[in-house]
Amino acid sequence: MAVRRFDAKSWRESPLSSRRFDLTAVAGERQAVAEICERVRREGDAALRDLGRRFDGWEPAPGESFEVSVEAAREAAAQIDAADREALDFAAERIRAFHSLQRPQEFVGSGDVGLVTRPVRRAGVYAPGGRAVYPSTVLMTAIPPRVAGVDEVVLATPPRRDGSVPPAILAAAQVAGVDRVYRVGGAQAIAAMAYGTESIPRVDVVAGPGNVYVTLAKREVFGAVGVDGIAGPTEVVVLADNDARPDLVAADLAAQLEHDPMALAVLVTDSAAVAQRVEEEFDQLVSGLERAKIIREATCCIVVAADIEEAIDMVEAFAPEHLLVVTYAADRIGLSIRNAGAVFIGPYSTVPFGDYAAGPNHTLPTSGAARFASPLGVHTFLKRTSVLNLDRADVESLQDATVRLARLEGLGAHAHAVEVRLE
Repeated sequence: MAVRRFDAKSWRESPLSSRRFDLTAVAGERQAVAEICERVRREGDAALRDLGRRFDGWEPAPGESFEVSVEAAREAAAQIDAADREALDFAAERIRAFHSLQRPQEFVGSGDVGLVTRPVRRAGVYAPGGRAVYPSTVLMTAIPPRVAGVDEVVLATPPRRDGSVPPAILAAAQVAGVDRVYRVGGAQAIAAMAYGTESIPRVDVVAGPGNVYVTLAKREVFGAVGVDGIAGPTEVVVLADNDARPDLVAADLAAQLEHDPMALAVLVTDSAAVAQRVEEEFDQLVSGLERAKIIREATCCIVVAADIEEAIDMVEAFAPEHLLVVTYAADRIGLSIRNAGAVFIGPYSTVPFGDYAAGPNHTLPTSGAARFASPLGVHTFLKRTSVLNLDRADVESLQDATVRLARLEGLGAHAHAVEVRLE
């Protein structure tokens, strides 16, 4: 794998600098996902059985359920190492504490106008399988709705070919307070939670990461259900100057790239010397890593800017999912960045702490969506209702402007509905 080198001009001209999740490149997959979602909507469990057999290699036997029984979940969760369970408990406590800071007031406003914030009734969360097992995703997606006060949280995750779910997933579900676990994966899992089937309840919000089929399914069902976002491949940007340790920067780039062959890691620096050292450290590091093949298939870039101000401008324009700031005055620079899903400040704040145990959520906006979107959080599972509670005096004060505007728009019945209240 060759690290790709850029100066500021060539980076801005590269399509990598404005990477967006391009759905035109997956037209075939979009059609396949649309058909899957429609089958699940029309056929319910029958479609899930057929699709599970085709894509997961498993379907429930006659009389068997997609749901993992409470007894089976408890037995499987008990199989994990005690130290692993302690790590899940530790991470969950921090995630719960961080997300508790996000709870808003239930009512804000005055006597006549206000805003009520309430949780949705049921949330569906998705934990992917495939390349790895992700108990951390269960914690990150299931704890926020619990903190928000959602009545019921259900989890869908792909089964193994024998119909079992990895014990680490079930242990994380217990720790996070998941009510029910369903052995369904892929686009069909998202459709099942969005539309409901005979055995899987319809939810109000679906959240959680997944492959391109899961992502496209969330796009397909949006409107029938709320979704947390439409995410592309993972990415990290490291903003560094001469103060940065090249070996630490190289380690952070490699850590993000091992997620996925489509991942992107970018070093933006004003130091040609640091750029050279990081490239050397990166090459040496990757050859000794377990997931070296995946890292080499991914994309790693180094961009050398004229100065730190130009480097910051490039970071803002890219709007990365993860941003690690290792510069002089990193606190000031990191807190000044407007466009980033999550910011990690200083040499000790490596991204894996955010992935697992520090507390902030690791489900983040990608592909430039950090310009307008936020990390998954308590707000993902809340909805707001405006309230208007007027008396006759309020009607008198609002009448003239309301009637005039209604007649300006040619809506006489609107004007009458106001005027009749004072007759």
